[in-house]
Amino acid sequence: MNKKAKRRKLRRTKSRKGAGLLLRILKRLGILLFILFLVLGLLSILFNWATKVNPPEPTDESALALKRSQVAENHYQIGKNWLRKNDAGLWEMYTEGKPFERGVINGKLSKELVQEQEKHFVSQLNEIVPSPFYIRFLKYLIGWFNRDLDEFIPEEFQLEIFGVSKSASEEYDFIAPNYQRMLNYHAAHDIGHALQNMAMVGCTSFATWEGKSEDSTLIIARNFDFYVGEEFAENKMVSFIAPDQGHKFMMVTWGGMIGVVSGMNEHGLTITLNAAKSEVPDKAATPISILGRQILQYASTIEEAYSIAEEHKTFVSESLMIGSAKDKEVAIIEKTPTQIGIYKTKRNYISCSNHFQSETFKSDDLNLQNIAESDSPYRFKRVTELIRRERQIDVRDAADILRNQKGIGGAELGMGNEKAINQLIAHHSVIFKPEQRLVWVSTAPYQLGKFIAYDLNKIFADTFQLKSEQPITIDSLTIPVDNFLLSTDYRNFKQYQLLKKELKQLTKDKEDLPTDFEKNFLMLNPEMYLTHAMLGDYHKTKNDCSTAKKHYEVALTKEIPKKAETDRLKKEIEACEP
Repeated sequence: MNKKAKRRKLRRTKSRKGAGLLLRILKRLGILLFILFLVLGLLSILFNWATKVNPPEPTDESALALKRSQVAENHYQIGKNWLRKNDAGLWEMYTEGKPFERGVINGKLSKELVQEQEKHFVSQLNEIVPSPFYIRFLKYLIGWFNRDLDEFIPEEFQLEIFGVSKSASEEYDFIAPNYQRMLNYHAAHDIGHALQNMAMVGCTSFATWEGKSEDSTLIIARNFDFYVGEEFAENKMVSFIAPDQGHKFMMVTWGGMIGVVSGMNEHGLTITLNAAKSEVPDKAATPISILGRQILQYASTIEEAYSIAEEHKTFVSESLMIGSAKDKEVAIIEKTPTQIGIYKTKRNYISCSNHFQSETFKSDDLNLQNIAESDSPYRFKRVTELIRRERQIDVRDAADILRNQKGIGGAELGMGNEKAINQLIAHHSVIFKPEQRLVWVSTAPYQLGKFIAYDLNKIFADTFQLKSEQPITIDSLTIPVDNFLLSTDYRNFKQYQLLKKELKQLTKDKEDLPTDFEKNFLMLNPEMYLTHAMLGDYHKTKNDCSTAKKHYEVALTKEIPKKAETDRLKKEIEACEP
């Protein structure tokens, strides 16, 4: 064999060996990939099994056959149960019966509202977390976190939520089955509170009685500043419920929500929730709105409310302001996942923002940090200042306090500042007179529209029958719209909101500002620190450090709600130093 033939044979041998080696590698890689996919598949099956929440089993499902009838435009009925939209834009709903039955009826009556509310909620979630990857990650994280959620919710309320979930949209099945989603949404309020540094919450409430109230009876008022987008607050609902067990009650809510954040029962017991600073929870517990619901449905005194609160482990820290017609008193139950306390006062008024006041939490590190670093003590001082300023307070004075946008001593804060009692983000505001069973609910926008009055004595009377054209509100007790709603400042604020959103996008995309944009933006809300901080951030992205620094310096002369934001602005200025 000549040399050329030998070389060809050697090359063929090497080629065969190389091909054989490649085949062996591919086989091994294939086996590894197969094992990997098998493991991932098994993990997925195990995850789905571990996080699956089985719905409760109703003993009677006959309610599923019920059909709603349309009485008039925006007015529906199922037997004695009804839903309609009043002239002020609030949806009013009455439901009664056993848990699963009233849940099914709730869902059937308000099907469009339940689905619309979920649409707005998911839309806002996509805006906050725009990355599809992180949305999927969040889905699995929440699924794992809430895998035992149903164990912390009384079966009665599980059945009611299950009934409502029968009317939920199938569009969001990729997130979780209907019942599991509806259950998780009842914990969304808690997650918002746990993430309160994102400014999703910042509620303020207060109460007066004896010599501080015009007629010496209890007056309780609150702003519910839970913000998940403007659309989420469009369809507010005033729900009246006559359960088969416990007390009849009313609550201000939204489609699909059976938990309570603001409400009063037939005995004149009221509850309003105020967030407190919390550690990020590490596992499921009772959602605070479910605890609020149980208190409202089963308590008639402060002592009974405290006993119910003591029984439950909750997600997060919360202040529960409890007013009681029987006790003629108001107390604040302060609860964390591990402790509970109660705050009462010898004065004839009480204030509540987002920090604790009881002896139990007086030296609590997290509470002290909250007082030092958040806007809560500022709003607390401001609401107390306004209460003290009035010799006596009536419901109109209470509405004025809830609508107040000024700072301590009347300082200018800028529109939408978190230091204000009225931050212009409220889902709703409500005023109670428990001893008379009267309640006033705000109408859009925020707490600026008129407050309309309801008399629970009449609505929960055995002889009450709804007539199609008959309002259930008391026109003579209506509190007029806030003058701010009719002002140039309000129009400026709405325009400011639009430009703020535009500026955020321009900053993200590093695009040039339109002509006169900066001038107009500054003119619309000049006292607001965020106006100047956002312009500083914009110019920083454009590498115009000199202009950015000027805006940051102006922002620091304004009232800034949180220490973290003040520290951030100072660091930005330092970074701009030559």
